[in-house]
Amino acid sequence: MNDFASLLTPEGRALLDEVRGTEPARELAVATRLRRDHPAELVSAALSQARLRERAAAKFGAPDAGRMFFTPHGVEQATRTSVATYRARRLHGLGVRSVADLCCGVGGDAIALARAGIRVLAVDRDPLTCAVARANAEALELDGLIEVREADVTDVDTAAYDAVFVDPARRGGRGRIFDPEAYSPPLSWAVSAALKAPYAALKVAPGIPHEAVPDAAEAEWISDGGDVKEAVLWFGTEPGLVRATLLPGPRSLRGRGLPDPPVRTPGRFLYEPDGAVVRSHLVAEVAADLDGGLLDETIAYITADDARPTPFATAYEITDRLPFHVKRLRALLREREVGILTVKKRGSAVEPEELRRKVKPQGPNAATVFLTRVAGAPTMLLGHPVRVD
Repeated sequence: MNDFASLLTPEGRALLDEVRGTEPARELAVATRLRRDHPAELVSAALSQARLRERAAAKFGAPDAGRMFFTPHGVEQATRTSVATYRARRLHGLGVRSVADLCCGVGGDAIALARAGIRVLAVDRDPLTCAVARANAEALELDGLIEVREADVTDVDTAAYDAVFVDPARRGGRGRIFDPEAYSPPLSWAVSAALKAPYAALKVAPGIPHEAVPDAAEAEWISDGGDVKEAVLWFGTEPGLVRATLLPGPRSLRGRGLPDPPVRTPGRFLYEPDGAVVRSHLVAEVAADLDGGLLDETIAYITADDARPTPFATAYEITDRLPFHVKRLRALLREREVGILTVKKRGSAVEPEELRRKVKPQGPNAATVFLTRVAGAPTMLLGHPVRVD
């Protein structure tokens, strides 16, 4: 705590500016030089903070990350700015003007909410985390909209706020926590807090079992650039709705309660649904829109005869289908002079790098091979991505 406070002094801020961009190979030399004129603890704190800012740039963007402060845990747990901004805009669109941000961490969500014009009470029980969140609000000139309070979230009265946002800790001493009741605070407590507010959003792991979603909640799975980032349980919106949202965009796919798609023989095109679509169990909605079916009832690959545009899946034209046989695949790749091979798999135990080593692709052409099952049989499908307008 004292080391962090020292970074906020004029000497500390000057050191942060001086060590900005220090390469790892030069850290020892830079530290040795700076310790001649500054306390060793302050130099170490500045260099550590510089490393954290570089890590945080992927989530917050370099301009913000370069002004903000972080803890190792805070960088790990923080929401990516694009996702936090989407959520904040959605809350603002609901008419929300004040939010109690419970388990606020270093303040990433509070910052996005404040930038959407929403007044925020940011609460965390850890003194250092609160100090960092407060410093971030000041650094980004949002302290007029963000109040940081050190408290146990279970003791906070949220009655005066339009909405509650809860981001429970989902990591423990042994890594990720998969049981929602083992979150800190537990999901059941977060749901009870949500039901007391006009609106609420609970951030949960994207792997949350669908049966753990309360009947009163709307469940939304969010991906950014094709990577699934989180699931959100919304209260006060559309109970029972399931949706997948893709960023940038946003583009949202709403569940329609469709039955499982039919299993059919492979057509000319294969569609790989976005991870948010798979996690939200909305593959049937995409398959229906494409007039397609599944290669196998347990695998989320869609096959269709026609190329149709959809933002919710990537389209590939399939040129070859063969049973799983490494030698046959190697011969085919040599015949086609394929040197750039993308390996995708669902329903196969074979590791992509292992397959690449065995087939040794060479040549100027590119291809994608899918390791999967067709009607239960291990199968390889060779093709290439296509753009469908």
